Amino acid sequence: MTDQIQDPVSFPDSPFPGGARDRTPAGLQSRRRLRARRVVALGLCALTTVLVLAGVAVVFGADGLDALEWGLLACVALSAPWTILGFWNAILGLVLVRSPRRATPFAVDDADETPVRGRIAVAMAIRNEDPARAFDRLRAMRRSLDATGWGERFDIHILSDTNIETVAAAEERLFAEAVEALGGRTRAFYRRRTSNAGYKAGNVWQFVRERGEAYDLFVPLDADSLMSGAAILRLVRIAEANPRLGIVQSLAVGAPADSAFGRIFQFGMRHGMRAFTLGSAWWQGDCGPFWGHNAVIRTAAFREHCKLPTLGGRPPLGGDILSHDQVEAVLMRRGGYEVRVVPVPSESFEENPVTLLDFMTREQRWCNGNMQYWRLLGMEGIEPTSRFQLFQAIMMYMSAPAWMILTALGAAKAMVDPDMAFDGGLAIGLFVLMVGMSLTPKIIGALHVMLEPGGTARYGGTGRFLAGLAVETVFSILMAPAVAVHLTVFLIGLAFGRTVGWNGQIRDAYGLNWGTAARALWPQMVFGVTVLAVFWVHAPGAVLWVMPVIAGLILAIPFAVLTASPALGCWLARHRLCAIPEEFAPPPVLADLADLGGERAARTEAAA
Repeated sequence: MTDQIQDPVSFPDSPFPGGARDRTPAGLQSRRRLRARRVVALGLCALTTVLVLAGVAVVFGADGLDALEWGLLACVALSAPWTILGFWNAILGLVLVRSPRRATPFAVDDADETPVRGRIAVAMAIRNEDPARAFDRLRAMRRSLDATGWGERFDIHILSDTNIETVAAAEERLFAEAVEALGGRTRAFYRRRTSNAGYKAGNVWQFVRERGEAYDLFVPLDADSLMSGAAILRLVRIAEANPRLGIVQSLAVGAPADSAFGRIFQFGMRHGMRAFTLGSAWWQGDCGPFWGHNAVIRTAAFREHCKLPTLGGRPPLGGDILSHDQVEAVLMRRGGYEVRVVPVPSESFEENPVTLLDFMTREQRWCNGNMQYWRLLGMEGIEPTSRFQLFQAIMMYMSAPAWMILTALGAAKAMVDPDMAFDGGLAIGLFVLMVGMSLTPKIIGALHVMLEPGGTARYGGTGRFLAGLAVETVFSILMAPAVAVHLTVFLIGLAFGRTVGWNGQIRDAYGLNWGTAARALWPQMVFGVTVLAVFWVHAPGAVLWVMPVIAGLILAIPFAVLTASPALGCWLARHRLCAIPEEFAPPPVLADLADLGGERAARTEAAA
């Protein structure tokens, strides 16, 4: 690294009662109790992993393990723990769903009317995005903040890294038109950098360094972020009541989507995220996650402790850190401040990719950034849980090629040893177990919706909700292997120096033609057809069990085209399938955003 991270800060005596030495920095929890929770979570995951690996060894080791079988076992060892961790996070979340304060030991009462004391910046980072959409979001948030009665405490900053001159000109023009609606020249600011140094993290860091002293807290936003005034105030009040909270992260959920892909994806994430996040918050505690947006950050602490290092060497693994958020969370905790997530839904929204190809493009950027974490695992002074989170972020992407190599090794084993002896019942049981554990967060989320009074009514009724579950389950099963192959190919390219760009994302639904989909997804189809042919010839009895993986690969091209189809998106919207609660009862901030978008469309049409 060319920039060295400062030594961790130590604080002498805690101002909190109950003995400082055994309390987290904000005094919210006993360190000893948190350690016990982490031991429980680690123990459950380790025990389950050992049992799964033992089962795999029994399946393939009836006559001893050969080289291919050791490879199969190694792939399971690399990939299964992260599926198992998600499973136990969801189980813990189910236990905690009626008592979330056990995971969030601070007040999250929306009825809290404590005065806001500090100055807060709402800072949206944009780069080559549709500026009209971004400014509509900021105007809706300004109105929502003003409606709370505390709007005068908030300034809005647009932090542009745009390098396309026509887009930059549109940003400046739209800011001039919207500045009064955003708070006037004394409370709304636009700044455009001349370089993209440090990517989004560098953009935000420059703002914190140059303007941060004027603000006690700031709210980082992406161009697709939307938060109501009440949701922002909830985080601000939590931060102001707990001076040693450095980052308070909201549970951001997908906003209603027009594209079929985005609509189905956000439906699954909506009910699947709550139990998972609640369970992980129970053991992560003061070393919580930061997702880079829709959070409240203590400005002085961020400025003092969260400057990212520049990694030695050249990209893709050297240079500026791409996936900045988790590193900033680690540095904030190292600096003596807690990082907490509020794992309960609020009016905090983001947008999801609109096609499979856009989703994979986003995943490869995150994958590249997370691979840089190998260089950060040895940082001095960070909490063991923080170090584990960096490692987990790496392995989340390493597990994708592990599953695909596992599939290839299975096909190779069928070729060289078609008559191998193994326990078929145990093999089927393990397969069903792993698939079940991968789906557990969404299953538990769905059960919670169905058991909660009025839960399915918020999704349009039990029939619609169950139909949405069926569609989303098939969607997830087909999508996962296609993404895994893409990440496998990308990681191979990364090892040979392939780099990625970081640019604006497409937010509006659009159709994919067959040629574009085929050029992007032919490796998936070729791999899938090859694996199917091998099993069909050498082990036809196994075809049924590998079909969930093979189908997603062979059908990747039509899957991408179909889920990008505007006609399918319109059909799903018309029948309210895979709809989220906000589609049936939009909160004021979403309704206001829709009105602003409608007014803008009408002006554009009139001008044409």
